[in-house]
Amino acid sequence: VQLVESGGGLVQPGGSLRLSCAASDSSFSVQDMGWYRQAPGKQRQFVARISSSGYKYYVDSVKGRFTISRDNAKNTVTLQMNSLKPEDTAVYYCNKVSYPPWDWGRGTQVAVSS
Repeated sequence: VQLVESGGGLVQPGGSLRLSCAASDSSFSVQDMGWYRQAPGKQRQFVARISSSGYKYYVDSVKGRFTISRDNAKNTVTLQMNSLKPEDTAVYYCNKVSYPPWDWGRGTQVAVSS
C-alpha cells in the first residue's frame, strides 16, 4: 500500500494549511483512517481519526482547530488545520488506525513560525 501525504509548508502562527493523503489500497473505504505527527526529537503521535462511517475524533490539543475528512471515492483523507501554533510543527503522516499499520509514507512537513 502506498500512502502519499501532501500540503505541508511554512506558515505563520494563526495561519492555515490543508493536508491531503492518498492511499492506494482498495480497502480504504472500510478503514478507519488517522493523521499522526512527529515533532523533531519526539515520537510519532496520534492527532485525529475518522471512521469508515465518518465519526471523527481529535486529541485535545487540536480540537476546535483541526478538521479531518475523507473522500472514499478518491481514496483520500484530508486534515484542515486552522489557527496553527508553533507547537504544531512536525512531519504529518496518515495511516489506517487498525493494527498493523500500512507502510508509512514520507509524510509532509508543517512548520509554524513567525
